[in-house]
Amino acid sequence: MFSFVIVFFFAVTGLTLNHAEKFGNEVKTVQGKGKLNVNLVNAHDTALIAKKEIIEYLRSKHKLKGALSDFRIDDAQCDISFKGPGYAADIFINRATGEYDISQTNAGFVGVLNDLHKGRDAGPVWSLIIDISAVLMTLISLTGIILLLYLKRKRLTGLILAALGLMIAYIIYVLWVR
Repeated sequence: MFSFVIVFFFAVTGLTLNHAEKFGNEVKTVQGKGKLNVNLVNAHDTALIAKKEIIEYLRSKHKLKGALSDFRIDDAQCDISFKGPGYAADIFINRATGEYDISQTNAGFVGVLNDLHKGRDAGPVWSLIIDISAVLMTLISLTGIILLLYLKRKRLTGLILAALGLMIAYIIYVLWVR
């Protein structure tokens, strides 16, 4: 049943990825501004910038989701990004004033599912789930072929249909994809 759920999930999200416009994949972006304590971002030595305090403040103030994916510091500003399935937040902080602009993008339920299908910004645990799912689906496919080889009355027809399916997929790739 676990394999069924995984195959079902990837089949449905394959459709939602291929036809995102039909499944109401509405991306919503919220813009905002704010101001941090200038002492947190204006240290002369960039190693002294209070990254942890800045991240905690921004998470609590703006209810940021996702994992911290980037924290860049240059002479004029700090750029911070948070990413998660169907979600992104980008913050640009002026180091001289502590003022920042924030942009949060939410792709909705379908966007979350599509990102989970691709494994985008989902973290190492979800990546492991995808790998386990791939192994299970491979085993299911191989088991089907092995069972077919033991059915003498269906073996030749099954192998011909499998080869035909492979050839059709290859021809479609050559003619319309490449």
